[in-house]
Amino acid sequence: MSAHTGSDFDGTGPLAAIKRWLVGLAAPVFGPDTDIVNIVAHFTEYLIFGLLLVLAARRTWPALGWGKLALVAVALASLYAVTDEFHQSFVPGRMCDPADWLTDTLGAALGAGTAVLALEKMLAKRQMG
Repeated sequence: MSAHTGSDFDGTGPLAAIKRWLVGLAAPVFGPDTDIVNIVAHFTEYLIFGLLLVLAARRTWPALGWGKLALVAVALASLYAVTDEFHQSFVPGRMCDPADWLTDTLGAALGAGTAVLALEKMLAKRQMG
């Protein structure tokens, strides 16, 4: 994750319009001061990370069942997220945010789950014919 914040999307361009739309959707649920761009970025980054970790875990431990592969992927992503948040506590202007860790872990869980479902479906089709 970069050190950039949602304020990079302030202005009048298309990204600013997308940000305003997302903030409008999130404000009633999370409050008006929520940095929705940061939340979406964290979630998306770790969704992809969780998906890739399932693929790596499958190649590393092919005998593991799908559920265990997903758990390994989510655990590794969550552990990485914790270390990332801890590291941020040493960076001037940054802080350790447990909400970011939770967002990261939820993104990884969705990515890992999506990967497992897609791989199961692909392998079932391949076995059928």
